Amino acid sequence: MLRESSFQPVNGMTLPWLAWLCLVGAPSQSGNVLAKTKESPVAQHVSYRSVEVDGLSIFYREAGPKDAPVLLLLHGLPSSSRMYEPLLTRLASQFHMIAPDYPGFGHSDAPTPKKYSYTFDNIAKVMDHFTEALNLPKYTLYMQDYGGPVGFRMALAHPDRVEALIVQDAVAHNEGLGANWKTRRAFWADRAANEAALRTNLLSLETTRTRHVGSDPNPEKYDPDLWTDEYAFLNKPGEVDIQSDLFFDYRTNVDAYPKWQAWMQKTQPRLLVLWGKYDLSFQLTEPEAYRRDVPKAQVHILDAGHFALDTAADEIADLVRRFMLNRPQN
Repeated sequence: MLRESSFQPVNGMTLPWLAWLCLVGAPSQSGNVLAKTKESPVAQHVSYRSVEVDGLSIFYREAGPKDAPVLLLLHGLPSSSRMYEPLLTRLASQFHMIAPDYPGFGHSDAPTPKKYSYTFDNIAKVMDHFTEALNLPKYTLYMQDYGGPVGFRMALAHPDRVEALIVQDAVAHNEGLGANWKTRRAFWADRAANEAALRTNLLSLETTRTRHVGSDPNPEKYDPDLWTDEYAFLNKPGEVDIQSDLFFDYRTNVDAYPKWQAWMQKTQPRLLVLWGKYDLSFQLTEPEAYRRDVPKAQVHILDAGHFALDTAADEIADLVRRFMLNRPQN
């Protein structure tokens, strides 16, 4: 069952107001507002919906023509589909864009760990069934952070569905995990002894901020709401337990890296790698590791952090647009 919100503002205006604006024009002092963007009013429209998948209500954002090439946008920790709003409003005139929230994230259902096992295998299965519920037989996977382990599982399970991969600060090689993963590896080795240290290392306010700002010498570019909103989400009742369980399962991703690499080396998928050079979560060597697996991969290092859309949305949108439009014709 689909449930769509009844009020869907576009750039702060309702659709009737935009329709009127198209007819009469914008005030002269600012020129034609719509002429300043490549997107049409309809293309910028974003819908906010939910669909039942495996007994869970899965929230998602959707924009763009239904018959356009599909971009399936998989988010990171501790974000949600909200992180993709900058792309939804920039690219929806040309692509059908779907950004879901995983179970336990954003506006999707978050049952307690006693009622739902938070593993990457289970989340990938829910996302597979989500694409089936929306009748998405083919898509390009856009994977950021946790989107990598979710997306690679989906790709290996159903390679016929994946037209291309876009990787934004998501790791598929052990050497991509830096010094701050020492505490996290200790947690995997002995959960009981390292749970408190892990929660500070992974889920604290300072870490939540650092994930956005990283080593950027210009932190004033970042809206503090980015991390304070995420930190508020992490402090919802039961959320820390959910995230601790899921991160304990992250060790299975590291074990699976060689399998993902072998799949890329064998299939040579169309691959675009976008990487924020100020990212402190992962190593800057990771983009070239992808290029070793897929020599024809397009690799771009951006003036941005782990959540590169925070500050480089225009550049990323342009790179994604060109990558998608240059796809091979069937």
